[in-house]
Amino acid sequence: MASTYSLPPLPYAYDALEPSISKQIMELHHGKHHQTYVTNLNAALKSYAAADVAGQIALQQALKFNGGGHINHSLFWENLAPAGTPEADLAGGAAAPTLAAALAQTWGSVDDFKKAFAAALLGLQGSGWGWLVKDARGGLRIITTKDQDPVVGPEIPVFGVDMWEHAYYLQYLNGKAAYIENIWNVINWKTAERRFVGGREDVFKALKASI
Repeated sequence: MASTYSLPPLPYAYDALEPSISKQIMELHHGKHHQTYVTNLNAALKSYAAADVAGQIALQQALKFNGGGHINHSLFWENLAPAGTPEADLAGGAAAPTLAAALAQTWGSVDDFKKAFAAALLGLQGSGWGWLVKDARGGLRIITTKDQDPVVGPEIPVFGVDMWEHAYYLQYLNGKAAYIENIWNVINWKTAERRFVGGREDVFKALKASI
């Protein structure tokens, strides 16, 4: 029997990330867009279980796209926090001391990391995601993924930023740079620290709760 996934609840209210991310965007992004990925993933899994080999092969793209959409968004909601909370305070040092030190060691400073990350996000062509990941050796890298492709292999997503237009357009129009600048106000550095010091199974255990 195929697993059935559900939309994970947000750990904050729809308006909690304002003014960086508006309530309207959050309602649509979580309640409509993410829900659609979950609905389509469940439908594809049901069809996959009933299909022959040829049919299963034909369903691979639907599973990858909608499954990736569910994974990416579930991680995204968890790596955001309301501005002004301890979780969103990197400068205070308590939220992510190990990660902050690693960022400074890798890029020279946290600010230099933010500049490099912003450049990677702005360099995305079309829809996709930008990720800070921990590689197999424990080092940090910035990568981008196309459409809803998730982070795979040994790399561990520390945090991601959704660069699909539905993530920002209603509020920022074509102002991608302003969206990126303001997203730093609502990054959950406590979650990023937990992912950085943990293993891949720790990062993805939250997804199991949505089954």
